[in-house]
Amino acid sequence: MRLAYCPYMLHFKQPAGTSRGVLTEKPTYIIKIYDENDPEHFGLGECAVFPGLSPEADGRYEYKLVEMLANIALGRGTDLSRYSSLNYGLEMAIRDYAGGCRHIYWPTEFTEGKSEMTINGLIWMGSEEEMLARLDEKIKAGFKCVKMKIGSLDWKKELDIIRSIRSHFPADQLTIRVDANGGFVMDNVMPRLAQLADLEVHSIEQPIPARNIDLMKFICDVSPVPVALDEELIGVYDDEMKRHLLEYVRPAFIVCKPALCGGFSGAETWIGIAKELGIGWWITSALESNVGLNALAQFTAMMTQGTEWADFAQGLGTGALYTNNFVTPIRLTGEHMTYDPTAPLDNAQFADLDWRC
Repeated sequence: MRLAYCPYMLHFKQPAGTSRGVLTEKPTYIIKIYDENDPEHFGLGECAVFPGLSPEADGRYEYKLVEMLANIALGRGTDLSRYSSLNYGLEMAIRDYAGGCRHIYWPTEFTEGKSEMTINGLIWMGSEEEMLARLDEKIKAGFKCVKMKIGSLDWKKELDIIRSIRSHFPADQLTIRVDANGGFVMDNVMPRLAQLADLEVHSIEQPIPARNIDLMKFICDVSPVPVALDEELIGVYDDEMKRHLLEYVRPAFIVCKPALCGGFSGAETWIGIAKELGIGWWITSALESNVGLNALAQFTAMMTQGTEWADFAQGLGTGALYTNNFVTPIRLTGEHMTYDPTAPLDNAQFADLDWRC
């Protein structure tokens, strides 16, 4: 067996604002596993590294990719316990190869075109006018759940935006989630949560920076808005530590990004513990390309099929963010994500990439 990889820079159609700064591009790595005697058939994956969030995103990252490449050629394993994005891509590629290189990672009714998933509409940070325009676009497209990035504008302006939305769309018509990306601090978090509760916000992701465990537990205990852990899950590698974190903090929800929390196997562990503890969950992309999003959508369909979360809005609506994305069978119509089994993924679009093997 052989592995090849290529770096690929994704370019945003519009600058994407978060409390950590504005994104205009995002690096990723596409990988493939193949038999050297039949290189035209390969298992496809994406190592969706996220600089600024992935702990492994440093100068040694590509060396680890080279190590993985060499070990696969030698038939040896590679310790990826602290490389979530590499494990994510490798699990993807191996599963694809084992399934016949059809890029169907988890066969379900979803990949047969018989079911669909609901996703939330993502509203990036920007000026008040930009955010309202983006929201209007999502509402007109039929979204009934929107997620707003908050924490970078003047708080009063952000609150006025949410208040304006709520004045036109009551909670039974539009679910509003907010994501602070750790943008609040101890001195302002509780008053702000109270204001969000008055506007019937569904939940808030990561109100304060990760690793403030005692404060996060207190917030989860008393917050009038249900709290979802997001960045808090990143970099927690040991299964017992995962359990301890959720048992101690007791959030209302966890938000799983498999590329950032141990790959697909890591996400299954987090979700399994959450289920045992009665904690809700949903799955979100880590701004990967459509290669990763294709597999992630299939994984999400498999995890939610037949559960109470089957109709819960997932965070997978990132495929249209880039000018140079890949084409996959994933389709998005308003808030509905589907898979088109009549349009298999075309490998030709990967032929001229800068493969390194």
